[in-house]
Amino acid sequence: MVPADDVRTAATAVPRLGAWVEDGARVRWRVWAPGHQRVEAVIHDARGQPGRIVPLAPEPGGCFGAELEGHGAGTLYKLRVDGEGPFPDPWSRSQPLGVHGPSEVVISDFEWTDAGWKGVEPESLVIYEVHVGTATPEGTFEALISRLPGLKDLGVTALEIMPVAAFPGARNWGYDGVDLFAPLAAYGGPEGLRRLIDAAHARGLAVLIDAVYNHFGPDGNYLRVYSPHYFTGRHHTPWGDAVNYDGEGSAYVRSLVLSNVEMWIRDYHADGLRLDAAHALVDEGTPHLLTEIARRARASAPDRRVLVIAEDERNERRLLLPPPEGHGLDAVWADDLHHQLRRAFAGDSEGYYQDYTGSTEDIARTLRQGWFYEGQVSKNQGHARGTKADGLEPWRFVHCIQNHDQVGNRAFGERLGHDVSPAAFRAMSTLLLLSPFTPLLFMGQEWNASTPFLYFTDHNAELGRLVTEGRRKEFAGFARFAGAEVPDPQAVETFTRSKLDWSEAEKPEHAGVRALYRELLHLRATEPAMKDIRPGGHDARAPGPDALLLERRAGAQGLQIIVSVRGTLEHRVPSGAELVLWSEAPRFGGAVEVAPLKDGTLRLQGPAAAVVRFTAKG
Repeated sequence: MVPADDVRTAATAVPRLGAWVEDGARVRWRVWAPGHQRVEAVIHDARGQPGRIVPLAPEPGGCFGAELEGHGAGTLYKLRVDGEGPFPDPWSRSQPLGVHGPSEVVISDFEWTDAGWKGVEPESLVIYEVHVGTATPEGTFEALISRLPGLKDLGVTALEIMPVAAFPGARNWGYDGVDLFAPLAAYGGPEGLRRLIDAAHARGLAVLIDAVYNHFGPDGNYLRVYSPHYFTGRHHTPWGDAVNYDGEGSAYVRSLVLSNVEMWIRDYHADGLRLDAAHALVDEGTPHLLTEIARRARASAPDRRVLVIAEDERNERRLLLPPPEGHGLDAVWADDLHHQLRRAFAGDSEGYYQDYTGSTEDIARTLRQGWFYEGQVSKNQGHARGTKADGLEPWRFVHCIQNHDQVGNRAFGERLGHDVSPAAFRAMSTLLLLSPFTPLLFMGQEWNASTPFLYFTDHNAELGRLVTEGRRKEFAGFARFAGAEVPDPQAVETFTRSKLDWSEAEKPEHAGVRALYRELLHLRATEPAMKDIRPGGHDARAPGPDALLLERRAGAQGLQIIVSVRGTLEHRVPSGAELVLWSEAPRFGGAVEVAPLKDGTLRLQGPAAAVVRFTAKG
């Protein structure tokens, strides 16, 4: 029988690594450090000062292990390798004093109250992307709990939390994480995250964790101290050498990721993962790491609905097909609709926007398919991009009109509302929320928040200077930013300016937008025509160069979502159709007091959107 501390998988056959408590009375360590002669655990006190040294004995597979009686949860330690260091443990479950400080031994003794929680079915997903540090003045998991009732009332069904794995400093987007298993202490650490997820489940909200497995941050990454096999020069990514998922020693590296997947789902009760830049996970082996991630995630909570969603720019259907044809993921971020709509309503044309016309014909095509590129040559990339989306259920495509990337990767962190009129924002929102695809909202979007979401970091002085210089150089070639100084990512002000102002949602010019979102999401959840989410169960077309029509049906019941991009639109609705709402109604912040449907003709002055309900004849 395999000992409890030697949990393995058939795919990796790797023993458990890190530090944990056994029998409540001793700490057990295991460290993978192949090629090294000596590994020691250095016990630290509450102030982070070193003390007792515990030698680790060699074990099979390049590992070292030890036990320490009389110690348990709360023990702080670092690891010394061949006399160098000591260094934090890269498999640490907690870093209370930061990524350079001692690691902490923790136990999972949280009293969960969600025993009856079964998760959220993907067909009902409405995702709310949130950055913990800027979502509230306090910037903690605990503070976010008070916002859950309002999100539930709005019609949100799942939180997607930007990365929380420990990163250097106190402020960061999270994509510079270095300790995959350690929820950031500044946000509230392991206990705070468990409290947030338990509270979300109590309110009927799922929680997805944004996980970064394609690279590690540049500061606080001590993996190479223990083994050169964590990375490989055989493959390269935008961040340098790739994480080694298919070369010598890769079994331990894959186990690092798969154990982390298991931890989020099993130990923190997360309902799924959003995989950052899955296209940058380079793996030439079989099964592919993405396939194993999906399997491990679901196996970690077989009695719950667990979802794995990839950010992936390739438009590859194999991501969503079941093995062996594909990787078996549930859904994928599909940004083509975002790009088409920004081109149409905001006029963006530089960078990857050059690949999109923003014409109503191309928007309609994107809405029919789920993504636009299905093998055409991309001008921006210089090669063919994408595969056919035929047969894929619409809910597998996550659409947005803004997200953390599309806001924060703009020089000044401008939200969509900075670049389009309030009327255009309302029209785009109507289309997003009533399409058959999974909508993603970026925090504050539901009231058209005016606060920016800037790129911010808290690196050491030397690295911070390089980040600031690189950020400003990145935008030097864009005409729209010429002559303007990009905010310094390292400045505290850049971070504080990015914090949401929830009081803004009560102001008249914002309260109407929130009312629109609430009504649209209520329609999405209750309208019979919204229930048909089969492939091909909807249609989209362009009645004219400035007009767009999305039609949803379920049996005899139907809805038409009509959008006027600009100018005047006149549209004959089906016989007997009734007007459900129009985006320019005064209660939503518009100025059109008289219903725009008369004698079977809908008249819109764009940008605007309207929704009509009809019953099919015969």
